[in-house]
Amino acid sequence: MRSVGPRHGRYVVVSGPAASGKTVLAQALSVELGWPLISKDEIKAALMEVRTPKTSEDAAAVGRTAMAALLRLAANTPSGAVLDAVWRRGQGRYELRDLPGDVVEVFCRCPVAVMRARYAARSRPERYVSEHRTAEDLWSAETMVPLSRGWPVIDVDTTGLVDFSVLRKRISDLFRDHARRGRS
Repeated sequence: MRSVGPRHGRYVVVSGPAASGKTVLAQALSVELGWPLISKDEIKAALMEVRTPKTSEDAAAVGRTAMAALLRLAANTPSGAVLDAVWRRGQGRYELRDLPGDVVEVFCRCPVAVMRARYAARSRPERYVSEHRTAEDLWSAETMVPLSRGWPVIDVDTTGLVDFSVLRKRISDLFRDHARRGRS
């Protein structure tokens, strides 16, 4: 991943397993922070409108392409961005370290039963093909814990309501603390 010119952005990486509330949380944070939201699922949906995958392998390739686009867009965002995805090996988990700026991770957590119910309630296009073959793919061990790549992590229970103004302040404080340490 290469950015155009030297930049030093700030990134809120919203992580967690499928149906843990990442997208709703990321959308609200984008509004609270006044930063653009870059969502893997939105990029993937646009790609699928152009070419509908016929197999899980095709869908997984679209997912990897969407993640590469997300990371490229983020690297070229000059100020700050909220990044929404399930971060896996081979799909951005390790490439996040290459972003040209500071990261705060917001990890979404809720009971697996809640995630399963949310996932089952999702509406999908008529010919939708999932990139995940099993529930274990959706809720794998790597997605059930924060990325913890050396940046601050805020753990959020998304079972109920989230106070976004408090969350925004925590994120802002962490970025401010990082900037102070960088000047010391």
